[in-house]
Amino acid sequence: MEPIEMLKTRRSIRKFRQEPVPEKKIEQILDCAMQAPSAVNAQPWHFIVVKEKELLNKVSEIHPYAKMTKDVSVAIIVCAEPQREKISGFFPQDCSAATQNILLAAHFNNLGAVWCGIYPNEELMKHFRELFLIPEDIMPFSIIPIGYTDEKTGKADRFEKERIHYERW
Repeated sequence: MEPIEMLKTRRSIRKFRQEPVPEKKIEQILDCAMQAPSAVNAQPWHFIVVKEKELLNKVSEIHPYAKMTKDVSVAIIVCAEPQREKISGFFPQDCSAATQNILLAAHFNNLGAVWCGIYPNEELMKHFRELFLIPEDIMPFSIIPIGYTDEKTGKADRFEKERIHYERW
């Protein structure tokens, strides 16, 4: 798949087939996540790979926008370790870049995925910390359910020239 085509055809997928994702694909996706840019190259991320059906079902119960997690064979939780930051306050951008790389790598591997935010919702962060035994100094940032898609998506044209400004507003 050509890079521009990959960017233009990636979509949030919420319907999945019950089919396991090979370990090799999961590892490649995580490798791509760790190639994301980060402020002063701090790389303040950690990743939790979730395959246990009981945990995936529980996520679908505690996260109002992650109901589809019960239908996947794997999900990745992106976490931030703010203490690794070299410039305070940039972990949200860093973890967003890693999350986007996960979405793109999944799409490249012919998998569907969807970004479900956790941070900065204190209640969701608390639930995820409890369920996944995440230390208090680590911020659960996002969860990405990943699997083989069970829905058809088309290419959307989101380009809006009127939103582009040159030099000044």
